[in-house]
Amino acid sequence: MFWQILLGLWMTLVIAGAFLYAPPAEGLGELSRIAFFHIPVAWVAVLAFLVSMINSVQYLRRRNLDNDLQAAISSELGLAFAILATITGSIFAKATWGSYWNWDPRETSIFVLLLIYGAYFALRSAIEGEERRASLSAVYSIVAFVTVPFLVFVAPRVYYSLHPDPLVNTRGSLDMDARMLQVFFASLLAFTGLYVWIYRLHLAIARLGLKVGATGQTATSGHSEAHTKEG
Repeated sequence: MFWQILLGLWMTLVIAGAFLYAPPAEGLGELSRIAFFHIPVAWVAVLAFLVSMINSVQYLRRRNLDNDLQAAISSELGLAFAILATITGSIFAKATWGSYWNWDPRETSIFVLLLIYGAYFALRSAIEGEERRASLSAVYSIVAFVTVPFLVFVAPRVYYSLHPDPLVNTRGSLDMDARMLQVFFASLLAFTGLYVWIYRLHLAIARLGLKVGATGQTATSGHSEAHTKEG
């Protein structure tokens, strides 16, 4: 409970710092403040997809359905954070270029990523058998993650993009005011902590649901056997 309270206070400080402490970036003005939220949620999406891929590998090695459950939960969170990254990016695009969507390489890349992981859940919902669903989903998750580095880090930099790079210059180094850096890294830490908290909470609820379901099935089975013997 303590660390959740700490996380809430940390998030509050990040929000306050993004608007009251960090100066606006040169050339972007107040619009640059969205980077303190847009980039961290995009980072968390990549992290969540990575965790899903790792759990998928673990499932194929151990055939433990709990690994499949963790992979599915992390992919779900990754998709949610990718949607948040798309929304915040669209808000920036509207304010900068006059349109929410311009089919910029970065926008196109994240759109493809959303389709890939949307298909992951379509695959899961189309297969009934638990083990078969887990196996096929694991293979798909691993293959899907192979595209993530290309779509997030490579493709947007190969083609001309309207998207500015106010945080990382062409030499690959951070070019930010010291206060901006402080808020930026604090935000990365805060959103990573938020992902971990939601992930653990979601996993605990899912495991409890499975346990209750298994207990209910056992009780129903025992009642049916007793009724049969009495008859």
